[in-house]
Amino acid sequence: MNSLPLGLFDATRAMAAGRLAAHDYLRQCAALADRLDPQVHAFVARKPTSALLGEVGTGPWAGIPVAVKDLIDTAEFPTGYGSPIYATHRPAQDAAIVAALRQHGAVVCGKTVTTEFAWRKPGATVNPHNHGHTPGGSSSGSAAAVATGMVPLALGTQTYGSVIRPAAYCGVVGFKASFGAVPRTGAFPVSGALDHVGFLARSVNDVAMAFNVLRNHQAAEPDSIVVPAVAMDSQAGLLPTGAPRLAWLQTPFDGRMTAAQGAAMDKAVQRLRAQGAVVQVFSLPQTYWDALAAMDCLVQCEGGWVHRQHAAESADLCSAHIHEMVENGRARSAYEYLDAQALQRKLRADSAAQFQGFDAVLTVPATGEAPQGLDFTGDPLFCALWSFLGLPALTLPAGRTPTGLPLGLQLVGSYTRDGDLLRTARWVEQALA
Repeated sequence: MNSLPLGLFDATRAMAAGRLAAHDYLRQCAALADRLDPQVHAFVARKPTSALLGEVGTGPWAGIPVAVKDLIDTAEFPTGYGSPIYATHRPAQDAAIVAALRQHGAVVCGKTVTTEFAWRKPGATVNPHNHGHTPGGSSSGSAAAVATGMVPLALGTQTYGSVIRPAAYCGVVGFKASFGAVPRTGAFPVSGALDHVGFLARSVNDVAMAFNVLRNHQAAEPDSIVVPAVAMDSQAGLLPTGAPRLAWLQTPFDGRMTAAQGAAMDKAVQRLRAQGAVVQVFSLPQTYWDALAAMDCLVQCEGGWVHRQHAAESADLCSAHIHEMVENGRARSAYEYLDAQALQRKLRADSAAQFQGFDAVLTVPATGEAPQGLDFTGDPLFCALWSFLGLPALTLPAGRTPTGLPLGLQLVGSYTRDGDLLRTARWVEQALA
């Protein structure tokens, strides 16, 4: 995976300056997909190169191929949501975010593998760094497609850790904005109280550019918010401020980290401090960690309701994971569900006070490197709280294991302060380079 095509920010800059032709860039990415996808299995559907080249039109992202997770509706591709129930399903229209991609001139080149309904049953994608290991989930194919250079940008979704974790496992940058800041209409729901649409790319500049273009520009959906764009220089991209103050989070679950992940974090903290960052050990009240049980309640109630007809009418086409979700949701009371929602609102509001004085929280994106085998997509524990609270979160590559598997670190910001998080992440990215 050496000599990959330029990332999103650099490619659009080169095209605008006339140093790169849109057709040449698209052809380069498509050639990688032709060569690598038969082994990596990132895509469930992909346009041939000849068809892609015929779609290069106009717009700032003309010639930029973007992959879309197969949980997100596309009118020109079947959208199966990772389930045989929808094997031949073709939506009537694009999801809102896909329509925005097209309006900006991007070429939607294909649909990437998702776990079944973005839940627990894995698809066929392998980790591009070692095919015997998972790429993570549920945005499995999106992470692998970006890591191999098949595309400079892919859309994913996250309910627990489904953007951040696969990005870390595949050695790319993953970003999920504040809850409600990115349009969700046309993305199949897992839990309406938790679902995010996120971005996978190869640099912080890339995901910042994607966020600026694809964020909500008006609050047109339930629970949607409008978060301001982050300022970017046309040549340098994000302009970070001075050395940040980082809260190095200690959790009750740190014992689950692998030795390699712990060592990568220790090394990263040393380098950040050497570059001038203030990194202070930090913890949250136990109430936050106890709230993960409330998160499970929201998923079981909302996801179980979404899948009740699937479990009843297409029982043999649903995995045991979907049946379990439905059964667990039915066992919950209305009071439990309302208590979980109330706790979510309370802690989201309180988190700003907890983070006061820091530019971001520094933590791990996963317990460690991608697990061996393809039957388990990894533990989302270190991502879950940020999804429950709806806070912006980003993962960066932070080294490799002795066997070559990527490791990452995660930065978390305050609700609606996405620009601050992205600027801090850019500083950290440069300090660790």
